[in-house]
Amino acid sequence: MLIFLSHQLAYLATPKTGTTATEHALRPHAEIVFARNRKHLTAQRFQLRVAPFLEQTFSVKCAAVAVMRDPVDQIRSWYRYRQSPKLDDTPMSSKGMSFEEFALAVISEAPPPAAQIGSQHVFLTAGKQNILVDHLFAYEEAARMQDFFRDKISKDLAFKEINVSQRVPASISEGVLAKLRAARADEFALYEHLTQAGGYLHTPR
Repeated sequence: MLIFLSHQLAYLATPKTGTTATEHALRPHAEIVFARNRKHLTAQRFQLRVAPFLEQTFSVKCAAVAVMRDPVDQIRSWYRYRQSPKLDDTPMSSKGMSFEEFALAVISEAPPPAAQIGSQHVFLTAGKQNILVDHLFAYEEAARMQDFFRDKISKDLAFKEINVSQRVPASISEGVLAKLRAARADEFALYEHLTQAGGYLHTPR
């Protein structure tokens, strides 16, 4: 999470949505940086804890900005990340699992450590479609999000690909996709709402 007091903005880092590259471009302009285990603070925690602190301490109300990715692609990104050699021989490795096995593990009643990846819907909302960020961009509309920050912060921002996971086979059958859609119906519905809006939702609080 990055806080831009002078621009009244907060960038919330939804996992597996290009956050490393985005933060690399934006970090030099941020007055407050949440790193490591606080990097991925959810929108709900931001609204309940961080936003009130910013208002009380700095008299600044920051608009929250976040990105959402196609739910299947986000799970696929987690799968590829957890194929990394640095996770070999740890409970967090997804090696030895096909992508379909990983996806089914994600939505199982007791996911193994490697498949405990959280939910974009939980990260961004307070339940159902109650979005807790002011500006929500689709990952697939990255250029639009980048232009937003260039307009708000600096025209000289340069966004580069960083921390890209290795390419591994990760196809999915219609049957497994249907199970994913059923198990994560709220997340798919939110993403479809976002894409139907052209990849950008403005929901000022």
